[in-house]
This record gives sequence, C-alpha cells and structure tokens, in this order.
Amino acid sequence: MSASESIKGRIQQGEGTFFANDNISDYLIEGDIDRLQSEVEEKILEVLKSLVIDVENDHNTKETAKRVAKMYLKEVFKGRYDKMPKVTEFPNAKELDQIYTIGPITIRSACSHHLVPITGRAWIGVLPSDRVIGISKFVRLTEWVMARPQIQEEATVQLADLVERMITPKGLAVVVEATHQCMTWRGVRESETKMTTSVMRGTFLNDPDSRAEFFRLIK
Repeated sequence: MSASESIKGRIQQGEGTFFANDNISDYLIEGDIDRLQSEVEEKILEVLKSLVIDVENDHNTKETAKRVAKMYLKEVFKGRYDKMPKVTEFPNAKELDQIYTIGPITIRSACSHHLVPITGRAWIGVLPSDRVIGISKFVRLTEWVMARPQIQEEATVQLADLVERMITPKGLAVVVEATHQCMTWRGVRESETKMTTSVMRGTFLNDPDSRAEFFRLIK
C-alpha cells in the first residue's frame, strides 16, 4: 500500500478530513514524510513526462521531480504535515487593557485552485483578556496556517480561530493583504491587484471606535 493510501486510511478511520488546508500531523507516524516524498517525486516525474519533457536527457529537469516533492512537503505545504508550533500562554499579570498590534507579518501561501504562490502581509490586533502569548508566536502561528494550499478568505478565518482559541481575547482583528499569482501570472494577468480580507471579533466587531483605532495603528 502506498504511503498516501496508508495515511488516508488512518484519517478516515479517525473520522478526520484531509482537505487542502487541513493539518494532518496527528495521523502521521515516523517515516511517513520520507515515504510520501518518494511517492510524490514519482508522480511529479510522470507529470513532467506527460508534458513531453525529456527528463532522461534534459539537464535542467533531471532533479526537478525530487526538488518539487521536497518543496511541497517540507517547505511550501509544511503547515499540513508539521505539528503546531509550541506556544506558551501566560497570565496577563499587568491586566493590560489596551489594543496591541503585530505586523506586518510576511505571508507565503499557495492558491488551492492552481497551486501557485500567494504572497503578502498580515496584521493581528488584540485587546487581551486574562491570557497573552509572546509576539513572536503570532508570527510562527501565521506561518504555520499559511503554509498550505488554500484560499485567502479561509486562511484569514483559520488564523483568527486559532488565536481566539488560544487566548480568548476581548477583541481580535486579523487583516491579510496579498497578491495572487493565479491572477498576476496567468488568467487576467493583472499585476497590480491585491486582495484584502479581514476578520473582526469581539470589541473590534462591536465597537467602531476600537476598530478605527486598530486600522489607525496598522496604517
């Protein structure tokens, strides 16, 4: 049985899902990633052959399948296979009740429709309750969520859900601004267009003044 079929069987047995933007690390065992990488390499090689590329004699593509497989599993889609970064939360000992923001955070993702890059920036705003996390952890969590094939709208919500579960803030704002190569490199080829998505929770959703302050801070 192939590595992908074995993993898929475990996920289905556990009644999980394996959508493009899911994290499936809970279903992986030692050696799975190496086996999966070999399987993906073989299939990428067949894709290249089907594109009528002479992979046996073309010096430019001899190692392409191997490089692409490694890139997908250990770099651009690693958010599907890696465990969530360790994040320690700690008490809001000083009872901070003011808005703080983190950003811009560089994002690198991929469109799940065409598997081409989405690149841009993200900002996170927090009005804390009784728990906080270190500011570098917001960057690590953002990278982990974004390193999957997906659409920007869902990624923004996914990041907001994750932060909200961890620290249950009084207010949470997440804004993502990105360029999609499925628009700039192909299709309409509109090089200047960017997409902006936002999620507002708690105070930022219900209080226009707080929302306006957040946008002033990240401007």
